Amino acid sequence: MTTQVKIDRGAGIAVWRQISEWLKTEIAAGRFAEGARLPAEADIASRFEVNRHTVRRAIAVLTSEGILRADQGRGTFVASAPISYPIGARTRFSEIVSGQDRTPSGRMIGSSVEPADAVIAEALSVSAGAPLLRIETLRVADGTPVLVGTSWFDQARFPGLVAAYAETGSFTRALELCGVPDYTRKETRVTAELVAAADAALLGLEPGQPVLVVESVNVDPVDAPVQYTRTRMAAERIQLVIEN
Repeated sequence: MTTQVKIDRGAGIAVWRQISEWLKTEIAAGRFAEGARLPAEADIASRFEVNRHTVRRAIAVLTSEGILRADQGRGTFVASAPISYPIGARTRFSEIVSGQDRTPSGRMIGSSVEPADAVIAEALSVSAGAPLLRIETLRVADGTPVLVGTSWFDQARFPGLVAAYAETGSFTRALELCGVPDYTRKETRVTAELVAAADAALLGLEPGQPVLVVESVNVDPVDAPVQYTRTRMAAERIQLVIEN
């Protein structure tokens, strides 16, 4: 920890926030492994040429987010690294999370029927105004909420999907029950925004924190669209990996 790292004080981003982002990057890259102890606050402060109060605030924020944990008298440790979340032809939350030795879970937090707007109608190959099933979900890894999803389906094709998802807790199994044996990812778009108040409450985020927004279209084995999803991911808890 002797090498100094320059802070961009003219970037319009608080110094403590820049330090917290650096720590998250180091953790995601494996340079601070899960369970590893961080260097002392004084060492980090020296590296960034800042005071210890600034470092303490950066660490406090990451501790509140569940990324770090403070052990009284022992120091600060990495609680958990961000989940590596591959975006590819087969993107399945449960498989991704369980494959990283974490326990996935989730639940439906709402459902409704609404008319298709122009964007979703085109994505699902239905007429504008056609009735769609809207299903809201919360997905969790090791007890920590990581994403909120809103998915739309053609109600005429999947009239029993809400009940199937409520029974199984899985879109893969629910679609199987509705006659779709498998599906793949056709398209993914990734943007970022500040978390909405309702999502902040579900994800345990502070107002103003960033979320990754992943919009996707899934298709069945004959390339017919089955699902359009808009997912909001806690940016500090998930690292997207784009597969070639």
